[in-house]
Formats: sequence, structure tokens, C-alpha cells
Amino acid sequence: METCDVIVVGGGPAGATAAEHLARSGASVVLLDKAGRIKPCGGAIPPRAIRDYAIPDALICAKVDSARMISPSDRAVDMPIENGYVGMVDRDVFDEFLRNRAAEAGARRVKGTYLAIDRSDGQPLVRYRDADGTEVAIKTRLVIGADGARSAVAKQALNGSMTKSVFAYHEIIESPADGPAFDAKRCEVYYQGKLSPDFYAWVFPHGKTASIGVGSAHKGFSLRGAVRDLRVATGLDTAVTTRTEGAPIPLKPLKKWDNGRDVVVIGDAAGVVAPASGEGIYYAMASGEMAAEEGLRALAGQPRALANIRKRFMKAHGRVFMVLGIMQWFWYANDKRRERFVTMCADPDVQQLTFEAYMNKRLVRRKPGAHLKIFLKDTAHLLRIVKPVKDGDGAAKA
Repeated sequence: METCDVIVVGGGPAGATAAEHLARSGASVVLLDKAGRIKPCGGAIPPRAIRDYAIPDALICAKVDSARMISPSDRAVDMPIENGYVGMVDRDVFDEFLRNRAAEAGARRVKGTYLAIDRSDGQPLVRYRDADGTEVAIKTRLVIGADGARSAVAKQALNGSMTKSVFAYHEIIESPADGPAFDAKRCEVYYQGKLSPDFYAWVFPHGKTASIGVGSAHKGFSLRGAVRDLRVATGLDTAVTTRTEGAPIPLKPLKKWDNGRDVVVIGDAAGVVAPASGEGIYYAMASGEMAAEEGLRALAGQPRALANIRKRFMKAHGRVFMVLGIMQWFWYANDKRRERFVTMCADPDVQQLTFEAYMNKRLVRRKPGAHLKIFLKDTAHLLRIVKPVKDGDGAAKA
């Protein structure tokens, strides 16, 4: 029977990053991944991810320099990105690059479908079905589950732990020429209840293609219908569709990521997707790097080190997740609040601190005066002291 130090189940950004770092450190690693699966994703990665994980410029298919927020009344607020850009990637190309990089570091790639973890002499025995339909087993010392929001590893090894999810659906289209309806350097985010009753819809440029999608946790809400309506409203209904994808996106981190000895989950399987924005690529890669570092300690005889992965992640990002979670709970609740939320996005202080936090993945601690101003303005909106004013076209303005 084949044996290895670590089996990583799932070859997305979290799993591939963990496999690469472990292999570079000398561990024998098997990276088990399904063939042909592409996650629906807007594909945005901030400068910190590009810098920290050496993402080559060739993978950046578009460089976004602004975001446009659209309210329920169709008011548009542009938020320019100063002194930088947000990189856009195609997940099929990006994820494959990460898996190949892990293989170049020494990880062995295996295509197959995870089945279960059994035990052999106390050690995990991972069973999977290969591309030919044959059931195979590999004995290992550590299992890292990076198999998505509906993680089979988490369900089995962590007593059925699951987190509430938003279901996302998008359509990849051939990008039209730049014009009023489409800007190859601008992301558009629609905060409209008719397109999503509890999340948002988007149009994100990807160079030669673009992603048009929507997310919602409401059962029975037609995601396909919302995307169709958005395409009609933006004049993109005639663009050629190249593929469609759908998948759940977790809303909050799991309370426990490991079993205390030889199994741990990361990435979407651990719920590390930012609330409100749905951003997960950077956080997935960060959790993968932490899993590799603590996993090496577990292999060296310190199984309790696996619990440090969640502790380290939440210490670094937990406050941001808490703030974004509160924001999503309150501002996405109905169209009246969404209208006010977009109005707030027009404020220069909000724009500056928002993008500084996004680009660097931490809350900005300098400029306390700006934080106070934002707090007072936010409170005014919460208490409805500030009322949106209608412009000549009937749209709300600050």
C-alpha cells in the first residue's frame, strides 16, 4: 500500500498552497483533486496575495482600477482604486497553475474523488475513486481537507460540521468592446433586492471574458433568472456565453477545524470566505500556508499544533470577518438599507479606508480622525438622520 506524510484533498488555492509549502519543506505529499471542476468565482485577488504568493503577471487577465456600486434606485457610485489595482484571474487557469507549482515542488498529483477516511494501525487510510473508477487507498499521517464548502472531509472527521452558505452562480461571456455598458477595468457590484435578496450581483472583467453572477442563501430564489435579468439590464444578453458554473460559498468560519490529532480543514471547507464581499482566494491561500507550517509541527510529534491554524487565522483576520459580517447582516437586509449603504460608499473617507484594508488585508489603524468621521456618518445612516436626496433623474444622492 502506498504511504505518504500528507494527503491534501482538494486542489484549489487552499489545498494547492498547502501542498506546495509542505513539499518544499521535505514532506511527502499527495494532492488529490477532482478533474475538470472550476469554481464559480469573480476571480479578484488583491496586491497582497500577488505579493505574498508570487503570482506571475501572466496570470492576471485584467487589472481593475475602480469599482462601481449600483443601488436599488440604479444610482451608481464609482470608487477609484488609487496607487494600485485589483488583479483578476480565471480560476481554471489560476488553480491549475497552483497545482502545477505544487507538483514542481515535489507533491504528487492524483486525480480522483475522495470517498472516506478509514483507520489502519491508528493512522488515516484515505480511500478515493480514481479516474478509471477503481477504488484506491493511501495510508498517511495527516489529512488536510480543502474540498470546498460542502466538505466531505469535514462532514466525516469533524462530526458533521458545516457552515451556512450562499449559493453562487455565474456565466462566463465573451467580453464586448469597452463602452457605456462595459468597462474592461471596472468591477460592477449590484446591491439590488430584485437581483439578490440577501447578497449582491456582479459584472467582473476578465480580459477576453467577463463573469456575470449572483449569490443568495434564499432557497427558491432563481439565480439563473437574476443573471438573465442582469444581462438584459446591462445590454450583455447578446454576448456569447462560454460556460456556466454554480457552487456554495460559506458565510463564516467553522468553530473547529481539526480533530486534535491528524485531520484538519482549510479554505472553503473551514469557511474562510469574507462576509459581505464573498472574497476567498487570498484567505484560502493564507490558510493553506498556515496549515503547512503547523502541519509540519504535527508531523514532528505535536498534533496539538493543528489547532493553531484556526487560532492564527482568526487572530490575523477575525476582526475583519466580524466587521464584514455585521455589515452584511445590517446593510444587505432590505433595499432601503442598500440604498443608504451605496450612499455611504460615495464618501471619500469610506473609499480610502475600504480599499486600503482590502488591498493589504488588515484594518487600517492610522488616521483615527477618518475612522471617527466614518463612525459618526455610519451612525447617522443607521439612525436615519441622513436622508438620501433625489437628483433630477429620481436617483438617490448623498
